[in-house]
Amino acid sequence: MRAHEVGKEYRLGEMRAGYGLLTEAVSERVKRLRSPRAQPSEFWALRDVSFEVGQGETFGIIGHNGAGKSTLLKILSRITSPTVGEVRLRGRVGALLEVGTGFHPELTGRENIYLNGAVLGMKRAETTAKFDEIVSFAEVEEFMDTPVKRYSSGMRLRLAFAIAAHLEPEILIIDEVLSVGDLAFQEKCLGRMDTVAREGRTVLFVSHNLVAVRRFCQRCMLLSAGRNIAEGPPDQVIEQYSRGVRGESGTSLVDRKDREGTGRLRFRGVVLQESGETIDSPATGQSFDFVLHYETVDRRALRNVNFGLWLTTEFGQLMLNLSSRETGALFGEVPGEGAVRCTLPRCPLPAGQYAVSLWADIGGEPLDHLEAAFELTVREGDFFGSGQARHPSDTSLLVDHSWSVNQADTNAERSAALQS
Repeated sequence: MRAHEVGKEYRLGEMRAGYGLLTEAVSERVKRLRSPRAQPSEFWALRDVSFEVGQGETFGIIGHNGAGKSTLLKILSRITSPTVGEVRLRGRVGALLEVGTGFHPELTGRENIYLNGAVLGMKRAETTAKFDEIVSFAEVEEFMDTPVKRYSSGMRLRLAFAIAAHLEPEILIIDEVLSVGDLAFQEKCLGRMDTVAREGRTVLFVSHNLVAVRRFCQRCMLLSAGRNIAEGPPDQVIEQYSRGVRGESGTSLVDRKDREGTGRLRFRGVVLQESGETIDSPATGQSFDFVLHYETVDRRALRNVNFGLWLTTEFGQLMLNLSSRETGALFGEVPGEGAVRCTLPRCPLPAGQYAVSLWADIGGEPLDHLEAAFELTVREGDFFGSGQARHPSDTSLLVDHSWSVNQADTNAERSAALQS
């Protein structure tokens, strides 16, 4: 696989190509007469991206939201064509970009397996030979003759991955959709991708899970603003990505352009406090508050807002996932401008650097999502008050626990064990 100076341009504000309604054409013409300067603007989702992946290699692609990762995968999957540059692929391409991509909702699971096999250019006999293996991996045996439109998102994901990974494509492209599945399924998928790579086929893997990228990929590439800014061993590229996260964490949240959500509510800033006093960094075992300042788009109150934040290491390993809904804190109404406070008693994080991401939603509809909104530095502290410091290489969470030995209990347990 080889990509040479690939670029993809979109025209913002331009009426869609193809057949349109007469009313749309008239409306577009009237808008241009009223605002002759309002011409469609250019947006380059990708610019001058070049790389090469050898046969049997596992290649990771990382970067922030909006970096161009999904656009690049759509070009490699031949879903869309590049505006400039060229891509050369040798062999069949199996791609899993979105849950349910390539499925016909009215067809059954069985029919969709054969449909996808035909799209990949496989003969019916070849697909039949893999059928039982696909169904077993997806764990949807009872629903093979049920239309896919009645599948849950998890069932569609399992079947889609099983088809993409088992119909023997020479190139397997996997996007962030694995995050939809549960932990057991993610491990199962990673194991299958490892098997595919050992069989001499090529795997492209896009994920925000830097631990998985580091473990699974031989090389990786960092995209930023549609450009390839780094390529090489995972450790080096991930370190450069982490430095970028640390740099962006100092950016005002108001100015961040890589956020997602409807925009009905926006985070404006974060302050760390202890007993009402602002602090720069907490220590392990220290109680402190995250104070998240926000405002709504029209300064009107919102009901039933769920706030969340999660902390990850520089390799993307999730350490804490904090949600107001999960704690039972149901905000019947929040004002149009204010701050929400999340108290973390006795910080359980070991000393180190952490990226903190922010989230707000109503009934699952995202209002604002900021990945790596800021960086949290945790200083070394005596969590247990024992005077014993934890070894720096131990990055696990600290929790309260106790130990005891009682001679009488020990003798009783030994007697019970001998009698049994």
